[in-house]
Amino acid sequence: MDNFMAARSQMALSLGFHIIFSCIGMVMPFFMAVSHFLYLRSNNNIYQNITKAWSKGVAIFFATGAVSGTVLSFELGLLWPTFMKHAGPIFGMPFSLEGTAFFIEAIALGFFLYGWGKFNKWFHWFTGVIVGVSGLTSGILVVAANAWMNTPTGFDLVNGKYLNIDPIKAMFNPAWFSQALHMSIAAFAATGFAVAGVHALMIYRKKNIEFHLRSFRIAAIFGVLAAILQPLSGDISAKMVAKRQPAKLAAMEAHFNTEPYSPLILGGIPDEKNKTVNYAIELPGMLSFMIYEDFKKPVKGLDQIPKADQPPVAVTHYAFQLMVSLGMLMMALGVIYLIALAKKKSWFSKNWFLKLFILATPLGFIAVEAGWTVTEVGRQPWIVQGVMRTADAVTPMPGIAYSFYLFTAVYLSLSCVVVFLLYRQIKMVPVLYDVAGKPHLKAH
Repeated sequence: MDNFMAARSQMALSLGFHIIFSCIGMVMPFFMAVSHFLYLRSNNNIYQNITKAWSKGVAIFFATGAVSGTVLSFELGLLWPTFMKHAGPIFGMPFSLEGTAFFIEAIALGFFLYGWGKFNKWFHWFTGVIVGVSGLTSGILVVAANAWMNTPTGFDLVNGKYLNIDPIKAMFNPAWFSQALHMSIAAFAATGFAVAGVHALMIYRKKNIEFHLRSFRIAAIFGVLAAILQPLSGDISAKMVAKRQPAKLAAMEAHFNTEPYSPLILGGIPDEKNKTVNYAIELPGMLSFMIYEDFKKPVKGLDQIPKADQPPVAVTHYAFQLMVSLGMLMMALGVIYLIALAKKKSWFSKNWFLKLFILATPLGFIAVEAGWTVTEVGRQPWIVQGVMRTADAVTPMPGIAYSFYLFTAVYLSLSCVVVFLLYRQIKMVPVLYDVAGKPHLKAH
């Protein structure tokens, strides 16, 4: 493995690991705040127990996300020094603000975890809300920085020099809203289905059914609503990509030829040598309609993009198809849940219904990983779209492959630790607490 591929692989590994904890850190505090609110309104101890159980999970994911996020920050400078030298002053503002949001989140989480019985009950609840808001803000700011890499603005490139820098314009670049919206909804869908799936498993096993049923309903409604809204944000994102990154869209759709009535391709195996897609289902004109609301208007294909500027088609296409397929599955499951909620409440105790959510537990995070693969691989060979190539930004220092192997081992070990801690947390579900948070009874 050469230095270039090692640097890209290490960055992909770090980002793929961190994004899971980022999503949970952005979303799960809102679950916690809802259950806490229900406890304050109803004085039902089950909701208090849910809140405390979830807050411990939030703390675990916050600590792990903080570590992996710090590693990513260092990697940007160590693996891609040329990129940071030129791009850092331009898009550094969202990273700086993200640091502020992170500190606010850490302080609010400390207040929430240790504030039981010590603060005014509504102030205590508010600190939990702040954890969620600051976490969500932190994620949006990081996505804004990534969006700048896809649609760079806020500077003039003159004779290789970056002049007239406007960090505000760079932060609010053309893609920031569509990417932030799509990522935020994806985080709610992924986390909602994952948490609901865990509680569905406990209900299926007849463990503390009342506790897990109420937890399941809170998490599931977030995930279901997000999954149903996700295609709308996906449409906004796709149209932005078509306008600003036509090569990425062409790779996503394995769209080799520019032609009227551009087809929407479902599935298939791209053959880059012969410029065809084998075993695919083609819907003539649908890609044109989805992008331009005109069945006849041609969508720019890879034939109009220089070979040196084309992203890897197969990886981008497979990742995109996987993301969309899983999104549609979650949306279908969301519709089933809403039917159960409105007319078929007996379904909540049916094994087939619980099994659907158990099987759906990882789907959202697989879709998120696939989506980030589309975002990053689909931008290649550029690290900053149309401005700087990834190969020109990598560090000249040797031995990155060994760093990649080391980080792989570290992340695998950390994953095992997190899984172990979560397993213990799920197994040791508190059933009865006093106001100060001291357990009277534990059930296994």
